[in-house]
Amino acid sequence: MQVNIRGYELYYDVIGEGEPLLCIHGFPLSGVMWQPLCDSLGDRYQLIVPDLRGHGHSEASESVTMADFADDLASVLDAIGISKPVTVIGLSMGGYVAFEFYRRHGDRAGAMVLVDTQASKDDEERVRIRHETAEKVLQRGSGVVADGMIDKLFAPEAPEDLKSRWHEVMSATSPQGVAAALGAMAGRPDSFDTLRGMDVPTLIVVGEHDVITPIDCAREMHQASHSAQLEVVPRAGHMVPLEAPQAFAELVEAFLSER
Repeated sequence: MQVNIRGYELYYDVIGEGEPLLCIHGFPLSGVMWQPLCDSLGDRYQLIVPDLRGHGHSEASESVTMADFADDLASVLDAIGISKPVTVIGLSMGGYVAFEFYRRHGDRAGAMVLVDTQASKDDEERVRIRHETAEKVLQRGSGVVADGMIDKLFAPEAPEDLKSRWHEVMSATSPQGVAAALGAMAGRPDSFDTLRGMDVPTLIVVGEHDVITPIDCAREMHQASHSAQLEVVPRAGHMVPLEAPQAFAELVEAFLSER
């Protein structure tokens, strides 16, 4: 399904019925990454799966901010007719968007699942690298990012066909969308104060072999939160929902049932 939000066509899918789960993909991926979770939980929950602006089937804008991403998601919920609080599930950049969604639309977040992400903002060196990468992507295409990220996304023993599929997905992402998202990540605020102030049930999930947002990042978030639950998924890297789909679905469902 598509909806026009502030002049941009955004794509989203809705799977199942029941308690709503808003699933926010990572960079530079698409909502397709949540298919295993939809397969596991779609008979008991309603999964709302958008493509963020500039990713998947959604139209890109020249620039974008975390606030834009968060407001887009609130508008998607409006389009579906969901006014009650949802469980927000965000992976990596999707976690950054989840923090912003909580800051801007906290009354619409009933619980948070933060997957392979971090609460800290970029340091000056990382900001510089993101802007340089954005320029390369605009000149040479999104394959630049796919080539640089693919081996970092997955655990060492991840199947080559899994890595190949997601390399294709990243390479096919709009260069304009990738460059804009890099700018959004470079400009994002620190989210530790947000995390400390969260008064909703929160689950933090990290892969044992995540080298992009390692276990130490997850532990730092866990310590900053007054009530978050931390789960480490064995033998998985940065893409827990794809590398360990059954284990991830079981963690999410147990978290939802125990709130």
